[in-house]
Amino acid sequence: MLCAHENRAAADSPVVWVVGASTGIGAALVRAFYKQGWRVAMSARREALLREREAEDPSRLLAVPVDVTDLAAMHEAVKRIESRWGEIDTAILNAGDYQPMSLADFSPALFEDLMRVNYMGVVHGIDALREGMLARGRGQILITASVAGYRGLPYAAPYGATKAALISLAESLQPEFHRHGVRLRIISPGFVKTPLTDKNDFKMPGLITPEEAAAVIVREVRGRHFEIVVPKLFAWVMKRIRCLPYWIWLPLARRMLR
Repeated sequence: MLCAHENRAAADSPVVWVVGASTGIGAALVRAFYKQGWRVAMSARREALLREREAEDPSRLLAVPVDVTDLAAMHEAVKRIESRWGEIDTAILNAGDYQPMSLADFSPALFEDLMRVNYMGVVHGIDALREGMLARGRGQILITASVAGYRGLPYAAPYGATKAALISLAESLQPEFHRHGVRLRIISPGFVKTPLTDKNDFKMPGLITPEEAAAVIVREVRGRHFEIVVPKLFAWVMKRIRCLPYWIWLPLARRMLR
């Protein structure tokens, strides 16, 4: 049982909402923010897992199961967090799905599914947070994009398109959010070892653990940059690739084909 001063400390700590908190980077972010003294609201579809984590310390861990494709449910999640702890200081819209696809396996349904989760899930999160943060004139929303959104990569058309869309979305909305005192930023991970990247059947350059990614994100969450990249070296390489003209890039991409 927490003593009185511990309860007061918990009540004074900042609030972060991690969406996509069940595995991978999201789960590592929950642990990292908690260790830094934050109150952490955890959202994902796997309710049992979230409840198990919440039981470890209900004063600073809150399970808020949600399906990001359900706009009303996202609004309700924000209301529940704020009714329990007050305003959300930082939200990390991190839910996502991934499935590689070759031309032989071309599937419009896969494009639709990934767009619904990866892109519309973020749109729903922004909508749920927007009104409150703008009214207060403060707060921060971080969107997990990917270096896969920098350039079209073989076998990544459905996934990469969603991440490119998220980068464009954030770039488009950031000036207005900034005008009202709210920070909108993106997180661009490279290859991070998660159940999603385990689907890849090739050697992933610069592969890091979710804990390594989370450590960088938590360290830079109060930073000034619009984009948080991790790992930095691989992101730097991908940024240079993004600048290549098509007559150089497309022959290189063709060499990646299996």
